[in-house]
Amino acid sequence: MTMPVVWLIAMVALLIIEAVVPGLISIWFAIGALAALLSALLHAPLWLQIVWFLAVSIAALVLTRPLAAKYVNARTQPTNADVLIGRECVVTETIDDLQGSGAVKVSGKVWTARTGKEGLSIEKGAKARILRIEGVKLIVEPIE
Repeated sequence: MTMPVVWLIAMVALLIIEAVVPGLISIWFAIGALAALLSALLHAPLWLQIVWFLAVSIAALVLTRPLAAKYVNARTQPTNADVLIGRECVVTETIDDLQGSGAVKVSGKVWTARTGKEGLSIEKGAKARILRIEGVKLIVEPIE
């Protein structure tokens, strides 16, 4: 098998991985494989092809990763539930992470709640502060 074919297979494999895996993972290395493919077509020695692959991959990663991450992460949309973070709530069912139980009431709605700290429980009727939301559970801390 000739080196142009090897680089072409590598590039196609990296593009397939990029298409299958969520997020930007291998696109920069596919660009590097394209540069190595072009150098192989120009009959460059193997060491130069590898140098081109590494140099172009790293350059593409360094130059475009921050910009790509900005736009990929920009898809996250805040929800109405985000306004709950930092608010106080009342524990309606004792929160015990080991038992996997607990609920709080905030703004007239009951939410499943956890403390996020092993061994910490909050008794029914106590007040708590919402730290964050993980899935459909509120992570809370007791208010002293």
